[in-house]
Amino acid sequence: MVVLCAGLAGCGTLRTMGKLEDGAGAQASKIWDRWIEADGDIAAATTWERKVRPGVSVQDVEDALASVALEDGVKQVGVLPLSEELRARTGQPQRFLKVYSYCSPEIARKMVDFSPHMAAYLPCRITLLEKEDGLWLYTLNMDMLIHMGRKLPPDLRESALKMRATIDKMLERGARGEF
Repeated sequence: MVVLCAGLAGCGTLRTMGKLEDGAGAQASKIWDRWIEADGDIAAATTWERKVRPGVSVQDVEDALASVALEDGVKQVGVLPLSEELRARTGQPQRFLKVYSYCSPEIARKMVDFSPHMAAYLPCRITLLEKEDGLWLYTLNMDMLIHMGRKLPPDLRESALKMRATIDKMLERGARGEF
């Protein structure tokens, strides 16, 4: 045990662990468990998904997403209608696939100032896709960004949790078509 602790301290692990958010290990364990359950699919391990309720249309989902964005002061900054593009390129019908991008410029700036690498996660994206069993919503697991890394300054943590709540609300209401 002493050798293990000395080895961990020597490589900086213990020093780094002291800088992490409380509960970082538990969050990492959840990601690990999802990774194992998904047979090593890292995308499945690091995302959230919601099945859209049967009878809810694409337009209902889009209206719900727009409604939450307006309520929470988040701006839609882009839309990628991938299935439409594929249909135009191939001339063949495609299952629905569209990516919606949302951003709070103030929160984005704070996150990038904290860690320039956070820029790779901007803007927040929600994807609506059609599978054999219906429509599904997917987005990045924001808990890993908020709870697994270095401790966020209190004001940034509050902002990040607010954005997390907005994205979660978008998934929930989008899946139900509530606007």
